[in-house]
Amino acid sequence: QVQLVESGGGLVQAGGSLRLSCAASGASVSDNAMGWYRQALGKQRELVARIISGGSTTYADSVKGRFTISRDNAKNTVYLQMDSLKPEDTAVYYCNLVRRRPWGNSDYWGQGTQVTVSS
Repeated sequence: QVQLVESGGGLVQAGGSLRLSCAASGASVSDNAMGWYRQALGKQRELVARIISGGSTTYADSVKGRFTISRDNAKNTVYLQMDSLKPEDTAVYYCNLVRRRPWGNSDYWGQGTQVTVSS
């Protein structure tokens, strides 16, 4: 069974920083596509950042230059470094893993961690 556990969320003032962690078990963060998504109250879930097995990264336009996704293969953990936070970054942040198999793909999600940015 694959499990993802997020941590590092909290309350921070605008302009501050947070680092989110996603600890994976049952699957390798280096062999699968990993992503961070967020969902604000009353809004749809959106992709924030993702990293594929080869190491290439993708970011939403709204966070480019401010957020950085990375992984520590030895710890089987993915991180999201968030700098220059804005109130509009307030959301529940979710870690995602996609396992691709010949018979179909499987999506796994963490429980989410709340990030609140105050003015």
